[in-house]
Amino acid sequence: MRAMVLSEVKKPLALMEIPIPQPTDYEVLIKISACGVCRTDLHVVDGELPSPNLPLIPGHQIVGRIVEKGAQVKSFKVGDRVGVPWLGGSCTHCSYCLSGHENLCDLAIYTGYQRQGGYAEYCVADFRFIFPIPAAFPDLEAAPLLCAGLIGYRALRMTEEAKKIGFFGFGGSAHLMIQVVKYRKGEVFAFTRPGDKKAQEFALSLGAKWAGASTEMPPEKLDAAIVFASVGELVPQALKSVRKGGIVVCAGIHMTDIPSFPYRILWEERVLRSVANLTRKDGEEFLQLAPKIPIHTHIKAYPLENANEALDDFRGGRLEGSAVLVIEESYG
Repeated sequence: MRAMVLSEVKKPLALMEIPIPQPTDYEVLIKISACGVCRTDLHVVDGELPSPNLPLIPGHQIVGRIVEKGAQVKSFKVGDRVGVPWLGGSCTHCSYCLSGHENLCDLAIYTGYQRQGGYAEYCVADFRFIFPIPAAFPDLEAAPLLCAGLIGYRALRMTEEAKKIGFFGFGGSAHLMIQVVKYRKGEVFAFTRPGDKKAQEFALSLGAKWAGASTEMPPEKLDAAIVFASVGELVPQALKSVRKGGIVVCAGIHMTDIPSFPYRILWEERVLRSVANLTRKDGEEFLQLAPKIPIHTHIKAYPLENANEALDDFRGGRLEGSAVLVIEESYG
């Protein structure tokens, strides 16, 4: 099969011909049709996440069809269309797993990081950690739901009952979550890189109440803010933007250092917290909700062999919405 392989961090991926993997008893073999490109992929490639399993095929927003399954796979059949997310497995029996916090399991493994991912024509996945894809979404449009959607949804859940929510960074996750907020009759205030009028116009076109630079204060105090951008300097700014008792959620798996800030902007019972990975419950809930809204994913498609270009466009902030690799041309 063809695959884009990372052999050394901070180096471009290389297109290689490698053997098709074989599924074990609890795995399925998936013929991939599309794979989303995520900021986490960029963190892996750029060496910002430690100890990737090199040589590595990145990618964890995988959509495809099962072509073979292991002996213990009972809940899926050959031909089923499925999605493979970031969380590729956990121990299932530690205190975190048993309490519904499998995203914090010490033995969790992650797709496109510890196990081979979706920048390829085939992959294997643990059937217990994959999802059926709602029929309403074609393959390319479904791919971003599996991380930009799921991590964004988990972050949004952590804002509790917030109605006025700030999004710091308006890309893959934010352009999906604004649709959820509007569906719930809330309001979004979009913060972008200073001078990025294109991103601000994109946010306003999706229904943001206000859009401006991340250095600006919103026109009114917010109930909560989600920091989607991996820029630690935005955290104090987000804290300043929320009301007393407001919540700031850091949604990324990696962030640059947060600078010191005065206690007064955290005081008055403001809350600062992070999101770590996702759970299967997040996936089940979000993939049931997405067709009801219905969510529309804004994508830019790239051929598999152009994965480095997609990553570079992500790195340079040149994307509106999400980037998706087209693995098989006849996607549905």
